[in-house]
Amino acid sequence: MRNIPIAKPLIGDEEINAVVEVLKSGMLAHGKEVEAFERGFADYLGAKHGVAVANGTAALDVALKALGIKDGDEVITTPFTFIASASSILFQRAKPVFADIDPKTFNLDPDEALEKITDKTKAILVVHLYGQPADMKAFKEIAEDHNLFLIEDCAQAHGAGYNGQKVGTFGDIAAFSFYPTKNITTGEGGMVVTDDDELAEKARLIRSHGQKERYYHVALGYNLRMTNIAGALGRVQLRKLEEFNARRRENAEKLTEGISRITGLTPPYVAPKVRHVYHQYTILVEEEFPLSRDELVQKLREKGIGTGVYYPLPLHHQPLFQKLGYEQDCCPNSIEASKKVLSLPVHPAVSEEDINYIVSTLEELSR
Repeated sequence: MRNIPIAKPLIGDEEINAVVEVLKSGMLAHGKEVEAFERGFADYLGAKHGVAVANGTAALDVALKALGIKDGDEVITTPFTFIASASSILFQRAKPVFADIDPKTFNLDPDEALEKITDKTKAILVVHLYGQPADMKAFKEIAEDHNLFLIEDCAQAHGAGYNGQKVGTFGDIAAFSFYPTKNITTGEGGMVVTDDDELAEKARLIRSHGQKERYYHVALGYNLRMTNIAGALGRVQLRKLEEFNARRRENAEKLTEGISRITGLTPPYVAPKVRHVYHQYTILVEEEFPLSRDELVQKLREKGIGTGVYYPLPLHHQPLFQKLGYEQDCCPNSIEASKKVLSLPVHPAVSEEDINYIVSTLEELSR
């Protein structure tokens, strides 16, 4: 039986050799490999600073701390995302305020976010979900008009673009993740990106015990550093990012061509002026399809096709946020999406033969 996983990191001899060289050197902790990766990643995006950290959640936490988000502040974000986007706000003792999504793009809706602004609002945290950029023109205007920080969660959007500009360079500060399922990986790892010298300096202090220089501590900080092992892996993966993204986009186009013919399945919508990099290829399983979303997941699994449901429960329905008193009835588009979304394999290891098999299997199950 075929086995087409929903995600698969592509690790070749270049990555292995780079890591082995670090291991042989004995310089395993944060060092030159990390610093080179930081410079390379920032240059790739067209940003001034990259600050590497231990993971994507740490990147969000450090970004918010660098901005000075604190107890009593409100940060508007989406409930249709991984929990780290909102938990990073809670880490500051601030309040995540959930605004609904655009049902076509699954990204935070600017109009919905605008309605949530109060005198306690300090920032908008935008998530570029599934690799599709949010409407950054609208969000920049809102942030500027209301004197708010604009934070980009780019964990799923390495190399994605809006109107010719890469995400991660629109707001005051951005966070990336290099988890194994991402478009490039360092095993675990993250990056804070900014053009602001002061924010970059604060981020560097926060990630390393508030250390201005060795054993000279000027602020309260953590140990959230990236290792040279991860940095070496990231440097090689970064050289391949454009190729990886091109293959994701090609696979997505082929999937869309086939799925568009199947009644009851809606392929991803791509907004104007964006470069979607398909961290996930996410369809909607509509009522017209003869199987429910969960039944379809099971049937595809039996056929050797991996799937993912990102996300089956919007954040305001999660037990954590229910304990905090969040209303269940808000954000109806997010609730509806959580019942219908289904992600199919699109990563660079998926072959054209795999695509044809996925489409033919869906066609068979639609009858």
